[in-house]
Amino acid sequence: MDGPTNKSLPSRPARLVFLLQDLKFGGTQRQALELARRLDPHRFHPETWLLAAGDDLTPVAQRWGVPLVWLSRKDRVGPASLANLWRRLTTDPPDLLLLFTVVPNLWGRLLGRLAGVPVIVGNCRGGLAPDRQHERWLWPLAHHILCNNQALKARLIEDYGVPRHRLTVIHNGVDTEFFKPPANRAPGPPRVLAIGRLVPEKDHDTLIQAFALVAPDHPQAELWLVGEGPGRDNLQQLVNRCRLDGKVHFLPGQADLRPLFHQASLLALSSVAEALPNVVLEAMAAGLPVVATEVGGVPEVVAPGETGWLVPPRDVPGLAAAISQLLADPQTRQAFGQAARRRVAREFSMAAMVRGYERVLEHLLAGRG
Repeated sequence: MDGPTNKSLPSRPARLVFLLQDLKFGGTQRQALELARRLDPHRFHPETWLLAAGDDLTPVAQRWGVPLVWLSRKDRVGPASLANLWRRLTTDPPDLLLLFTVVPNLWGRLLGRLAGVPVIVGNCRGGLAPDRQHERWLWPLAHHILCNNQALKARLIEDYGVPRHRLTVIHNGVDTEFFKPPANRAPGPPRVLAIGRLVPEKDHDTLIQAFALVAPDHPQAELWLVGEGPGRDNLQQLVNRCRLDGKVHFLPGQADLRPLFHQASLLALSSVAEALPNVVLEAMAAGLPVVATEVGGVPEVVAPGETGWLVPPRDVPGLAAAISQLLADPQTRQAFGQAARRRVAREFSMAAMVRGYERVLEHLLAGRG
């Protein structure tokens, strides 16, 4: 459905519900809020429904004027939140239901179809999302599915049987006015920055082991791991075993990542599965070179030898060599960072992402009859 032809829409704005699990720190959550506040208000009236507790980004939503509806304040999605979702869908149905993250993509499709929501749009964004969202069986319950990179679209067609016409790729966008390089990089030791939940698919183990190989040649360098998750204790034990005490710092997730980008020398991403990580786009917009694993849609963003380096997943020596090369060469770091900024501004703007969503949503709404 790439490049659809629009039909005329009703005169009133379409009521559009974004269904998310929570507003914890996360690239998808923030991007959903960005989209909600930027859609043309003459054509769309968006509101965001939340299935569980998690207020990290609530101040951001309130500052941007994004309406929030809490279906539950419990830590987990359970019967109460699903009952409230059903009640809302049947008594106050939207024109269009747009689903983000795994749990909303499961229950939003099932309950949305039962409630007769006119248009249900799924999102398949993470590298492990096709399996977690049971796309092999549930794709027919979404009228359309959006994914954020071409590699993921190809997987959904080839491995999960989703018809090509039911899929559209809309690359993630980044606000290049919000994320931009500092006038001067903050002084201090070289810092390798990694941002993401401390979960197995991010494979921080490989990054820590790679940094242990880097540290002897760069004794002043530090590794900053930003994010929360169940893997924290095991990662701290690995840091201890690698004798990296004082060199590896665990930092909590935060709403504004710009101070971290402005203090860092490069961004490292060691994931074994990804789609199109927002944090890579944000770091590049902030003028950072990127060392990342060659998974999912990452090669659609990071150009090796131009904006950073790509290495195979779980390749400890390869990751270490790429990080070490950039730490040893400030001029290359600067050149890669400048090229990264230009690439994001040219190909991954927030405006382009919003236009893509508007085009697809209008097409679906126009054809709902």
